[in-house]
Amino acid sequence: MLDTALPGSPLNALGHEQARTVADLLADWPVRAVFASRATRAQETAAPIADAHGLSVTVLEGVHEISVGHLEGASDAHSRRIFEDIYDGWWGGDLARPMPGGESAADVRERALPVVDEIVRAAEELPPGSAVVLVSHGATIRITAAALLGDTVETAYVPNTGRVVLARDPGSATGWTLQLWDSGPALAGDVTAGATG
Repeated sequence: MLDTALPGSPLNALGHEQARTVADLLADWPVRAVFASRATRAQETAAPIADAHGLSVTVLEGVHEISVGHLEGASDAHSRRIFEDIYDGWWGGDLARPMPGGESAADVRERALPVVDEIVRAAEELPPGSAVVLVSHGATIRITAAALLGDTVETAYVPNTGRVVLARDPGSATGWTLQLWDSGPALAGDVTAGATG
C-alpha cells in the first residue's frame, strides 16, 4: 500500500527489530545528535539510536517521505504502475514530474535540502569528528543524497534502516563525499524500489 501521509503507520514488530539492529550498528559511532522526520515510523526508528547515545530525537519538518497525492492508500496494480513509472523516471533525470496530486523529486529536494543545511549548521557546533543521524525515508534519502553528491541517476535502493553516510568535504566538487551506501535486494512490495521491487 502507498502510505506517505503524516503521521503514517507505526513500526510493526519487524520494524522495531530493524531499528534495534541499526542502533546496535551505530552504538560505537560518535553520534552527537539524532534527527527524524515527522513520520511516526521514523521517530520510532530513531529512538533506540538516540537512547544508545543518551540523546533525544529532534523531529524536523521537510524530510518526510514523498507525497503520492491521489495514490495515497492505494494498493492496486494500476496505481502501483503509475507510481513506478514516475518514480523510475526520476532516476532518468525527469525530476519535475509529480505524482498525481502529489510531489515531484524536485519538490522533495526543495523542501529537504534546506533542512540538511540546518543540520550542517547545528553540526558545526559539535566536537570535530562527530556523527549526526537523520532518520528519513527511502525515496527522500535517495533524492537528497543525489542532490548533495551532484548525481541524479546513479543512486541505489535504500532498504529499511539502510545507512547512507555522507561526509562534508570542502575539497570535493559538491562539498560532500559518499562514505557508505547500504543497499541490497529490494523487498517485494517496497515501492521505493521502483519497478524492480
